[in-house]
Amino acid sequence: MNRSRVHVSAWPIWAQVLLALAAGGFGALSHAPVDFAPAITVPVMAMFPLLQVARSARHAALLGLAVGVGYFGATLNWITEPFQVDAADTGWMAPFALVLLSILLGLFWSAALALAKWCGGQLWILVFSWAGAEILRAYLLTGFPWATPPQALVGSLAGQALAFGGPHGMMLALLASMALIFAVQRVWLQAVLLMAVLVPVLLPTAGGQAPLTDHTVRLVQPNAPQDEKWDPTRIPVFINRQIDYTAAGSVPDLIVWPETALPYLVENAQPAFDVIADAARGAPVVLGIQRRSEDAYFNSLVMLDAAAQVTQTYDKHHLVPFGEYMPLPGLFRGLGIRALAERADSGYGRGPGPQIMDMGPLGSALPLICYEAVFAHDVGGASERPTFLMQLTNDAWFGMRSGPQQHLAQAQMRAIEQGLPLIRAANTGISAVIDPKGRITASLALNEAGYLDAKLPAPAAPTLYSMTGDWPWILLVLFSLIVSVLHRARTRRTPPIDAPALRA
Repeated sequence: MNRSRVHVSAWPIWAQVLLALAAGGFGALSHAPVDFAPAITVPVMAMFPLLQVARSARHAALLGLAVGVGYFGATLNWITEPFQVDAADTGWMAPFALVLLSILLGLFWSAALALAKWCGGQLWILVFSWAGAEILRAYLLTGFPWATPPQALVGSLAGQALAFGGPHGMMLALLASMALIFAVQRVWLQAVLLMAVLVPVLLPTAGGQAPLTDHTVRLVQPNAPQDEKWDPTRIPVFINRQIDYTAAGSVPDLIVWPETALPYLVENAQPAFDVIADAARGAPVVLGIQRRSEDAYFNSLVMLDAAAQVTQTYDKHHLVPFGEYMPLPGLFRGLGIRALAERADSGYGRGPGPQIMDMGPLGSALPLICYEAVFAHDVGGASERPTFLMQLTNDAWFGMRSGPQQHLAQAQMRAIEQGLPLIRAANTGISAVIDPKGRITASLALNEAGYLDAKLPAPAAPTLYSMTGDWPWILLVLFSLIVSVLHRARTRRTPPIDAPALRA
């Protein structure tokens, strides 16, 4: 490996950048639709030799950016799909959105490699600077932790580490493993260590089927394509489809419709609520709908009782930037650019935060609307531990392939981290029931209309991560980087000792 490092250091910079781009792009194979989990080790491993190949912090920043752009550009190619819903108005933005998002996210990895180089180039510094970059990516400017490397491991035995350290503790463990493999000098030992890492990555989650409760939940999936969802001629088709699925078969204990399942505001929807409650035959129904309060619109969900009355309401609080609101509405409105899914000029209003819903005999649920399932710290931020997680989503925005599948993987991550089952009603799929180990116990295929009846899994014991959250990893990373920066600053201030003084 040392010889390869020396050889690559002699390459022209453009060739090094292409190599870094290729390493990052290969890592995308670890995510849907390919789901070859071991591929994530390629960009992670590549960053360590690139750290030593780089001749300066600026050089390291360029190489780290190339790895990030290759990785995020290939993994998040679905980001162009929302702009194609109304292609005549927004289609031109699609390639710019992908390029700019890849660069923006790549800058986090660029900063990690540059900081590690500036602090002396030791491998352990990169472990903490890169983990710190991923923490910042989850929090900064409302955050966007999609496609974090641990996401690739969710379906494997290795993914169970999320229950102990969450995404950031698992990221640190992955980076430390790769750094150790790179640091050892003997090829045979590197091979042994690499196999020790890959075995749990390749093995499926161990353990038998999770215990099930006696409660049956019904997930309704109308499969309304986004370009047809608000078409007045198609709206009755999708509403009637959901009502028919609600009325079918025996009566379940809970019925869940997806995000924005009705095209009305809550205050105008009572006639529809009456029909839905009649179809539900006494079962409570949770459905996604928009509502207005004073001058603000909210992306919400409501719970209907047997009398068609709204008993509980939840407003989405973690909104999608450029999707549900514009960060600088005045500026973008002047440019004629609006959020893709906004209801008013300034977008949707924010709800007060995570809240628990009383689900009667089923216990309690933490509701999540679409994008909110991406944030581990939000899911763990509720005032009390629920019995299960409940996600309502409209993944028609994310296209017909990798986007919805990657979103499902993040729902699986949240189940493992909290040790809780998760039920997921998705407009176009993938609707699913997920057990506390992140395993899918029942599902409806992508782009298929139908309903799913399944037993609700029982919650597991609270996980270590559900009790600690991200703070142990934030503090560890912060302490390590402060020590590294202070050591670097002290080293630069210390003058060299000249040879005559030593002889004297």
